[in-house]
Amino acid sequence: MSEPTTTNDALRERVQASLDRQGMMKHLGVRLLHVSPGSVTLALPYSDRVSQQQGGFHGGAMGALADIAGGYAALTVAPDGMEVTTVEYKINFLAAFGAGELEATGRVSKAGKRIIVAAAEVVHVAPDGKRSDCAVMQQTLVPVPKTY
Repeated sequence: MSEPTTTNDALRERVQASLDRQGMMKHLGVRLLHVSPGSVTLALPYSDRVSQQQGGFHGGAMGALADIAGGYAALTVAPDGMEVTTVEYKINFLAAFGAGELEATGRVSKAGKRIIVAAAEVVHVAPDGKRSDCAVMQQTLVPVPKTY
């Protein structure tokens, strides 16, 4: 059974407001696709801003997208008045792709009072719609007081 729409709407507003404050994500053109309790999906279009010297998506861009997706999944379970910050993550790059866009889905694995563990899967969506695994990431986050 899914969460009530009002809950998902409030979570989406919380995540979108935070995403709007991230200069790097704006610069890269990251879009919010989906929000539900413990899960967030983001998209990153291919451009010269995210490419590496061989023409594919740069690993740093993939890592940033995975980190942000997992972080926002964690934010959906953090108490009101709190933000989250990543203290570590590990990523495995599975394949390199160019063109199209990347989608990263972050999911909370365990939400505790002091730490939150999340994982993210990054897939490449080719211009023809074909989806391929790109990277997997696991991270540890901590809730921190909101300072704005």
